Amino acid sequence: MIEIDIDKRLGGFALSARFAAPDSGITALFGRSGVGKTTVVNALAGLLRPDRGRIAVGGEVLFDSESGIDLPPERRHIGYIFQEGRLFPHYSVRGNLLYGAKRGGAQGGPSFDAVVALLGIAPLLDRHPAALSGGEKQRVAIGRALLAHPRLLLMDEPLASLDASRKGEILPFIERLRDELRLPVVYVSHEMDEIIRLADLLVLLNEGKVAAVGPIEELASRLDLWPLTGRYEAGSVLRTVLRGHDTTYGLSELAFPGGRLRVTRLAAPLGTRIRVRIHARDVVLATERPAHLSIRNAFAGKVVEVSSEKGPLVDLRLDIGVAGQPVMLWARITLRAFQELELGPGKPVFALVKTVALDRPSLGRFAEAEAH
Repeated sequence: MIEIDIDKRLGGFALSARFAAPDSGITALFGRSGVGKTTVVNALAGLLRPDRGRIAVGGEVLFDSESGIDLPPERRHIGYIFQEGRLFPHYSVRGNLLYGAKRGGAQGGPSFDAVVALLGIAPLLDRHPAALSGGEKQRVAIGRALLAHPRLLLMDEPLASLDASRKGEILPFIERLRDELRLPVVYVSHEMDEIIRLADLLVLLNEGKVAAVGPIEELASRLDLWPLTGRYEAGSVLRTVLRGHDTTYGLSELAFPGGRLRVTRLAAPLGTRIRVRIHARDVVLATERPAHLSIRNAFAGKVVEVSSEKGPLVDLRLDIGVAGQPVMLWARITLRAFQELELGPGKPVFALVKTVALDRPSLGRFAEAEAH
């Protein structure tokens, strides 16, 4: 486990963070700027000393104020990827990577060639950082950290300084890092799309405290947490399995207990488990089975909850699963539509989701493919 129980005051800001996470997969620290995410990872890395508390990784205590334990960064065997690559400008890419390898010592871990192949940086080895794009710099920074053979990798908003195209370049490599190397990662971000795509466990921070800890599907769908996770971006996260490809129309079918969800074609094998984020604003409701519509994702269900917040918009939680296997979906409609359709708890409805609303940032792999 990764165990955090620390207090730290920095000027007028006070952090009091307590949570435990598995030392596998990706644990995401999520929250707005200034809530303490970077303070937590700096304490984990040994770059910042807490005023009080305890930090342990895999059963080894890295910091304990009562026992006087405070291992220096170099003895913690933790890799750290910052917002900027922080590469050595006078070294080539090869030199930067070899610097990481020297720090790795005799510990087991991926080889130089394996890391270069994993990150697709073989054509860059003889270049210097000044000749690299932002995405290339981050890939090299990740490679340098991996070659130090860390037991845990910290990534502090590694995509924050990149534009959308460069983010799209880096995300698949982080997924490969998770799936192929099985190296535990603590990932800091304030972008929910990144979290949905990458993370297994979500640690939600607010005003220096841990507001909630749990599976991404659960926390991202909780109405009471929407003020923290982003009300406009709010919705549901479904677990699905890739069951088919429609080669004629370039679509893939994702199965869940309520039916099959059609999305644009995914380059993944059948049986792959896919996490799908459906924004509440992208769900259309009907009280009769729809016909003659371009929307092909239509699921029968019923209203189970209506938000109590007053205003021109109403949020409704629907169950579109089958008996004994509930699947919750949020929809956001106008108050006028809510009243005219006479909606309320128990009301049967059909939930419609546009395929084009389920773009690549809305989809994330959350586990290995099923065994066949």
